[in-house]
Amino acid sequence: MNGPVSLSRPVALYARISSDQSGEGLGVARQLEDCRRLAAERGWEVFEEYVDNDISAFKDKPRPGFERMLRDIQAGSIGAVVAYHQDRLTRRPIEFEQFAEVCQAHGVDQLVTVTSDIGFGNDNGMLIARLTAAVAANESARKSARIRRKVQQNVELGLPNGGAQRPFGFEADKVTVRESEAEVIRTVAARFVQGESLRALVSWMNEQDVPTTGRATAWRTGALRQVLLSGRIAGLREHHGEVAGKAARPAIITPEQRNQVLQVAASRKRTGRRAPRRYLLSGLLRCGKCHSTLFSATRKTRNGSVERRYVCTSGPDHRGCGSITVAAVPVEAWLAEACLYRLDTQEAAAFLSGSDRATSQRTEWVEGLKRAEARLAELAEMFANEEITRAEYLAARPVAEKRAQLQLRGRD
Repeated sequence: MNGPVSLSRPVALYARISSDQSGEGLGVARQLEDCRRLAAERGWEVFEEYVDNDISAFKDKPRPGFERMLRDIQAGSIGAVVAYHQDRLTRRPIEFEQFAEVCQAHGVDQLVTVTSDIGFGNDNGMLIARLTAAVAANESARKSARIRRKVQQNVELGLPNGGAQRPFGFEADKVTVRESEAEVIRTVAARFVQGESLRALVSWMNEQDVPTTGRATAWRTGALRQVLLSGRIAGLREHHGEVAGKAARPAIITPEQRNQVLQVAASRKRTGRRAPRRYLLSGLLRCGKCHSTLFSATRKTRNGSVERRYVCTSGPDHRGCGSITVAAVPVEAWLAEACLYRLDTQEAAAFLSGSDRATSQRTEWVEGLKRAEARLAELAEMFANEEITRAEYLAARPVAEKRAQLQLRGRD
């Protein structure tokens, strides 16, 4: 292009990296720096920065940042897209074509990168872009084949695979045993075989401040189960969940001890021990103090009958305050009656029959409800991407939910 193009709308900055082994996001940070500099040199206002860290653009996996950018393009908020390179945006030719179609349909004429500008309406530019996408896809396929062959070789030799996170019980080389953690594994395995639950063992590990090897600050039952059931701690090499042979590292417990762990885990699964039961309001009720989800539970009363309850659980997996317990039958009956009462109105009858579909009031309600639901989805996405803390999420969610409820009632 001959020079900077004036835009009537702000631009989107997009950054992506396939593998972030350090977990620090340094790769996408460098991409964003160059994209910001490019936008500043052209005098463009930035609408938003969209990031997909540690996510491949070749595999068919969801990319929240990319999908959110597409929604903003469709909403008419963006005038151009700036990325470090075309392959940061996508490595799949069909996805590039779909992206170009969305852009052209909503007034976005160009993709700007550090090395070149691609005009979606320029035949020569699109030819080069299509060739670039095809080359990127071919390179990704060749790289995947090389990785699969390397993994297979590691399996045959009993070597561990790559990855930044070291397994619990071993040093960073994934071969040398870290004795302080190995002793924890031996203790936990023995207590599990003797009958202790995973939840009790996780609570004990958190009380003892046993550090995790991942980003989580505390242990959970799922993480501990994965450690106990792995062949790694018994000196075995697994591949796709099956034992492929001996591993090229020492065993922390014997294969016989691991078999005992597997037998106990299988027996608990068969008997349904601590299996969750689904009640009418499972997952729908919230604690009035900490806003955590209430979970179903049962207990025996003095006369021997079983009472169903909804409780705020303070265990390591749920992390509620543990202060609220609600009898299930009365609250289910009350809410069922309230729903029936609500349905037995002229407004509800008109809604269910469809007679009010043409009214502007219902249209406003529906559109408002969609906006409220979008706010909730965005809030959940920000929490999942660690853009906000759990405390911020818990503080903001009730406000968004209240707005959704008011909108549904037509009061927003």
